[in-house]
Amino acid sequence: PHRTGVNGAVRSTLPLNLNGRLVEGLSFTFKDGKVVAYEAESGREHLTSLLATDEGASYLGEVALVQHDSPISRLNRIFYNTGIDENASCHFALGSAYPVNIEGGTKLTNEELVARGANVSLTHVDFMIGSAELDIDGESADGTIEPVFRKGNWVL
Repeated sequence: PHRTGVNGAVRSTLPLNLNGRLVEGLSFTFKDGKVVAYEAESGREHLTSLLATDEGASYLGEVALVQHDSPISRLNRIFYNTGIDENASCHFALGSAYPVNIEGGTKLTNEELVARGANVSLTHVDFMIGSAELDIDGESADGTIEPVFRKGNWVL
């Protein structure tokens, strides 16, 4: 996502294992890309620590669309391991973006990455937002709204 282009609210659909500490029922509100409010049913203090890592920890670095009926999701199990759980669910990540996703990004300085709209941080923490109820629409350059996900799966 563009570092300053995210506005709105999101709620996680799975618990987050944050360095061995469980955070449940987490939600974030974004304004101009930055987390301006956050909650958790449990483990809120761990989110506070995460967001205090550096300036970039309060911005998104990744938006990933993963079908709900993916092979990992069909196992119907939470692994409490982000590297596995992220393959079962759409997810966002707070913190650093992947420079490889910007043309020539691996050769850019942090300042140049930020100027191009990428986020830079010492952290990158994925949290899951996908479910069988998730609907996502996209907006084309001419303003046409098109369905992208319905009931957690691609419709394209």
